[in-house]
Amino acid sequence: MPLQNRVAPFGEIVAHPARGLFTGNRGIIHDPATRTLLKRRWTTKAWICCTLDWKGRRRKPMAQRSWTELFFLDEATALAAGHRPCFYCRRERAQAFRDAWAKGQGREKASAPEMDVVLHAERLGNRAKRLHPVSNSIMSLPDGTMIATEGKAYLVYGGRLLLWNPQGYRAAGARRVEAMITPPSIVSALASGYRPALHPSASA
Repeated sequence: MPLQNRVAPFGEIVAHPARGLFTGNRGIIHDPATRTLLKRRWTTKAWICCTLDWKGRRRKPMAQRSWTELFFLDEATALAAGHRPCFYCRRERAQAFRDAWAKGQGREKASAPEMDVVLHAERLGNRAKRLHPVSNSIMSLPDGTMIATEGKAYLVYGGRLLLWNPQGYRAAGARRVEAMITPPSIVSALASGYRPALHPSASA
């Protein structure tokens, strides 16, 4: 039976057997004895997205009293949920994200803690996932942004809307856009040049 450690665009953590392209964490939110989640869903404002392969190290997920291993279909999913690239294992990508994030905010530079404060306010509302209004045409949104309609998540990519599922994307037109899932400051980073790694199905 799969562990409850797969993150969806809306930020919820679900159990699903499909594998993702990235891992990451929000602190320690599991019981290693049972390998199940606790009631809390984060213990830190630093929600990060990490590489699956780091210097050949291997971990048994949720088996240690250490950070809780979470998994994402791709980086766009992680960003939608409010995670940012990790400065430890993905330093080059984290620096590129930081520079684009600062540019999008009209700043010369930004630190990881500064980004985390802003992102924490953008991703949560009353301890639940915060959605944001779409002020312009959805096709004006940068590639990698995720929007919500009828409770489902769609990726904006190449002038199309792609329906998200735990195994990948498929083309499907959304009838009515309700909100933006990806936090606004991350959307600004995407508009300022950051290019997230997408699941191969996005370009299939």
